[in-house]
Amino acid sequence: MLRIATGEDVAAMHAVRLAVLENPLRNRTWVTPDDYRRLLESGGRGWVYQSRGRLLGFGLADHGRRNVWALFVMPGSERKGIGRALHDVMVDWLFSVGTTPICLATAPHTRAAGFYVAAGWRETGRLGDAEIFFEMARRPAGRSP
Repeated sequence: MLRIATGEDVAAMHAVRLAVLENPLRNRTWVTPDDYRRLLESGGRGWVYQSRGRLLGFGLADHGRRNVWALFVMPGSERKGIGRALHDVMVDWLFSVGTTPICLATAPHTRAAGFYVAAGWRETGRLGDAEIFFEMARRPAGRSP
């Protein structure tokens, strides 16, 4: 089940973030539960995907910065459509609240980078071998949630 995230979901979202094997959070001070709360309370929106009471993935979008701030799926729950469902609802929401391009960053040479290319994102730059930057000018034709 996909639904809008609330402050009560922050601990479970952060647990998913800390559990991922690809693009792990190397320094826990870089992203804290307070960062999720701040985004949910001002200019952002989040979604969670739950099954049988367990949070299996989440996504957070920042309207002010026009970006996908986070999209993570619990290890073992990948390749089941959870990431795509979260991605699509975030992209649709961002374009419903503005028309300027949206952006995101992820680690290069990852499944996530390939996922974004397949979803219609265009690479706009790199920060060495640490990050790859993507942009989407509008929802690609023929893509729907």
